[in-house]
Amino acid sequence: MSQISIYFVGLMAVGKSTVGRLLADSLDMQFYDTDHVIEERAGAPVAWIFDVEGEPGFRDREQHVIDELTQQDGIVLATGGGAVLRAENRRVLSARGCVVHLDSPLERLVERTKKDKKRPLLQGGDSREIFRRLLKERLPLYADVADYRFVTDHQGPKSLAKQIERKLRNEGVVR
Repeated sequence: MSQISIYFVGLMAVGKSTVGRLLADSLDMQFYDTDHVIEERAGAPVAWIFDVEGEPGFRDREQHVIDELTQQDGIVLATGGGAVLRAENRRVLSARGCVVHLDSPLERLVERTKKDKKRPLLQGGDSREIFRRLLKERLPLYADVADYRFVTDHQGPKSLAKQIERKLRNEGVVR
Protein backbone atom coordinates (compact mmCIF):
# COMPACT_ATOMS: atom_id res chain seq x y z
CA MET A 1 0.00 0.00 0.00
CA SER A 2 1.45 3.35 -1.00
CA GLN A 3 1.68 6.26 1.41
CA ILE A 4 0.10 9.61 0.64
CA SER A 5 2.38 12.53 -0.15
CA ILE A 6 2.27 15.81 1.75
CA TYR A 7 2.72 19.11 -0.06
CA PHE A 8 3.43 22.41 1.67
CA VAL A 9 2.18 25.69 0.21
CA GLY A 10 2.38 29.23 1.56
CA LEU A 11 4.20 32.50 1.13
CA MET A 12 7.96 32.70 1.19
CA ALA A 13 9.49 32.66 4.67
CA VAL A 14 6.62 30.83 6.40
CA GLY A 15 8.85 27.82 7.04
CA LYS A 16 7.71 25.34 4.39
CA SER A 17 11.19 23.90 3.83
CA THR A 18 12.21 23.76 7.49
CA VAL A 19 8.93 22.30 8.75
CA GLY A 20 8.62 20.03 5.73
CA ARG A 21 12.08 18.56 6.26
CA LEU A 22 11.37 17.96 9.96
CA LEU A 23 8.03 16.30 9.15
CA ALA A 24 9.62 14.13 6.46
CA ASP A 25 12.32 12.99 8.89
CA SER A 26 9.75 12.16 11.55
CA LEU A 27 7.60 10.20 9.09
CA ASP A 28 10.62 8.58 7.40
CA MET A 29 9.64 10.06 4.05
CA GLN A 30 11.75 11.60 1.28
CA PHE A 31 11.82 15.43 1.34
CA TYR A 32 12.04 17.73 -1.68
CA ASP A 33 12.04 21.51 -2.06
CA THR A 34 10.99 22.65 -5.53
CA ASP A 35 13.32 25.66 -5.50
CA HIS A 36 16.31 23.45 -4.60
CA VAL A 37 15.45 20.91 -7.31
CA ILE A 38 15.15 23.74 -9.86
CA GLU A 39 18.50 25.20 -8.77
CA GLU A 40 20.23 21.80 -8.95
CA ARG A 41 18.91 21.14 -12.44
CA ALA A 42 19.63 24.63 -13.73
CA GLY A 43 23.02 24.85 -12.05
CA ALA A 44 22.05 28.35 -10.97
CA PRO A 45 20.18 30.08 -8.13
CA VAL A 46 16.50 31.01 -8.42
CA ALA A 47 17.40 34.72 -8.47
CA TRP A 48 19.56 34.18 -11.57
CA ILE A 49 16.77 32.24 -13.30
CA PHE A 50 14.37 35.12 -12.54
CA ASP A 51 16.89 37.62 -13.97
CA VAL A 52 17.59 35.66 -17.16
CA GLU A 53 14.27 33.95 -17.90
CA GLY A 54 11.89 36.20 -16.00
CA GLU A 55 9.18 34.96 -13.71
CA PRO A 56 7.37 33.07 -16.54
CA GLY A 57 10.51 31.05 -17.30
CA PHE A 58 10.94 30.21 -13.64
CA ARG A 59 7.25 29.24 -13.33
CA ASP A 60 7.61 26.90 -16.34
CA ARG A 61 10.49 25.13 -14.61
CA GLU A 62 8.55 25.03 -11.35
CA GLN A 63 5.45 23.53 -13.00
CA HIS A 64 7.55 20.79 -14.60
CA VAL A 65 9.22 19.91 -11.28
CA ILE A 66 5.90 19.88 -9.39
CA ASP A 67 4.29 17.64 -12.00
CA GLU A 68 7.25 15.25 -11.88
CA LEU A 69 7.68 15.09 -8.10
CA THR A 70 3.97 14.77 -7.30
CA GLN A 71 3.88 11.54 -9.29
CA GLN A 72 5.86 9.90 -6.46
CA ASP A 73 4.12 8.34 -3.47
CA GLY A 74 5.09 9.06 0.09
CA ILE A 75 7.10 12.27 -0.25
CA VAL A 76 7.02 15.61 1.51
CA LEU A 77 7.33 18.55 -0.87
CA ALA A 78 7.87 22.22 -0.06
CA THR A 79 6.67 24.32 -2.98
CA GLY A 80 7.66 27.85 -3.82
CA GLY A 81 5.37 30.61 -2.61
CA GLY A 82 4.04 31.31 -6.09
CA ALA A 83 3.47 27.70 -7.14
CA VAL A 84 -0.28 28.13 -6.62
CA LEU A 85 -0.45 30.88 -9.25
CA ARG A 86 -0.77 28.26 -11.97
CA ALA A 87 -4.05 26.35 -12.07
CA GLU A 88 -2.26 23.21 -13.25
CA ASN A 89 -0.06 23.21 -10.15
CA ARG A 90 -3.10 23.61 -7.92
CA ARG A 91 -4.82 20.78 -9.74
CA VAL A 92 -1.95 18.27 -9.41
CA LEU A 93 -1.22 19.19 -5.81
CA SER A 94 -4.87 18.69 -4.84
CA ALA A 95 -5.27 15.50 -6.84
CA ARG A 96 -2.05 13.75 -5.84
CA GLY A 97 -1.65 14.32 -2.12
CA CYS A 98 -2.49 16.17 1.06
CA VAL A 99 -1.87 19.93 0.88
CA VAL A 100 -0.81 21.81 4.01
CA HIS A 101 -0.94 25.61 3.94
CA LEU A 102 1.51 27.30 6.28
CA ASP A 103 0.45 30.86 7.02
CA SER A 104 2.11 33.59 9.04
CA PRO A 105 1.20 37.11 10.18
CA LEU A 106 2.47 39.91 7.94
CA GLU A 107 4.78 41.37 10.60
CA ARG A 108 6.41 37.99 11.15
CA LEU A 109 7.12 37.61 7.42
CA VAL A 110 8.65 41.09 7.25
CA GLU A 111 10.83 40.31 10.28
CA ARG A 112 11.98 36.95 8.88
CA THR A 113 13.04 38.45 5.55
CA LYS A 114 14.47 41.83 6.53
CA LYS A 115 18.07 40.77 5.77
CA ASP A 116 17.27 38.28 3.00
CA LYS A 117 18.88 39.15 -0.34
CA LYS A 118 18.05 35.87 -2.12
CA ARG A 119 14.33 36.34 -2.75
CA PRO A 120 13.76 37.96 -6.15
CA LEU A 121 10.26 39.21 -5.40
CA LEU A 122 11.49 41.21 -2.39
CA GLN A 123 14.26 43.05 -4.21
CA GLY A 124 13.80 46.74 -4.91
CA GLY A 125 10.74 47.49 -2.86
CA ASP A 126 9.09 47.87 0.52
CA SER A 127 8.79 44.30 1.80
CA ARG A 128 5.69 45.11 3.85
CA GLU A 129 3.85 46.34 0.76
CA ILE A 130 5.12 43.43 -1.32
CA PHE A 131 3.87 40.94 1.28
CA ARG A 132 0.49 42.73 1.45
CA ARG A 133 0.11 42.42 -2.31
CA LEU A 134 1.22 38.77 -2.32
CA LEU A 135 -1.16 37.92 0.53
CA LYS A 136 -4.09 39.54 -1.27
CA GLU A 137 -3.26 37.71 -4.49
CA ARG A 138 -2.33 34.30 -3.10
CA LEU A 139 -4.32 33.67 0.10
CA PRO A 140 -7.48 32.68 -1.82
CA LEU A 141 -5.39 30.29 -3.94
CA TYR A 142 -3.77 28.71 -0.87
CA ALA A 143 -7.21 28.33 0.73
CA ASP A 144 -8.56 26.76 -2.45
CA VAL A 145 -5.87 24.09 -2.66
CA ALA A 146 -5.23 23.37 1.05
CA ASP A 147 -6.58 20.44 3.02
CA TYR A 148 -5.12 21.89 6.24
CA ARG A 149 -3.93 25.32 7.41
CA PHE A 150 -1.46 25.97 10.21
CA VAL A 151 -0.24 29.35 11.42
CA THR A 152 3.50 29.69 11.94
CA ASP A 153 3.91 32.44 14.43
CA HIS A 154 5.35 31.91 17.88
CA GLN A 155 6.07 28.18 18.01
CA GLY A 156 9.32 26.83 16.65
CA PRO A 157 9.57 24.61 13.57
CA LYS A 158 9.98 21.38 15.59
CA SER A 159 6.85 22.10 17.59
CA LEU A 160 4.91 22.97 14.45
CA ALA A 161 6.08 19.82 12.63
CA LYS A 162 4.93 17.73 15.61
CA GLN A 163 1.57 19.53 15.64
CA ILE A 164 1.09 18.83 11.92
CA GLU A 165 2.13 15.20 12.34
CA ARG A 166 -0.33 14.71 15.23
CA LYS A 167 -3.17 16.21 13.18
CA LEU A 168 -2.38 14.09 10.11
CA ARG A 169 -2.07 10.90 12.19
CA ASN A 170 -5.28 11.60 14.12
CA GLU A 171 -7.17 12.09 10.87
CA GLY A 172 -5.69 8.97 9.28
CA VAL A 173 -3.80 10.86 6.57
CA VAL A 174 -0.50 9.25 7.56
CA ARG A 175 0.29 6.09 9.49
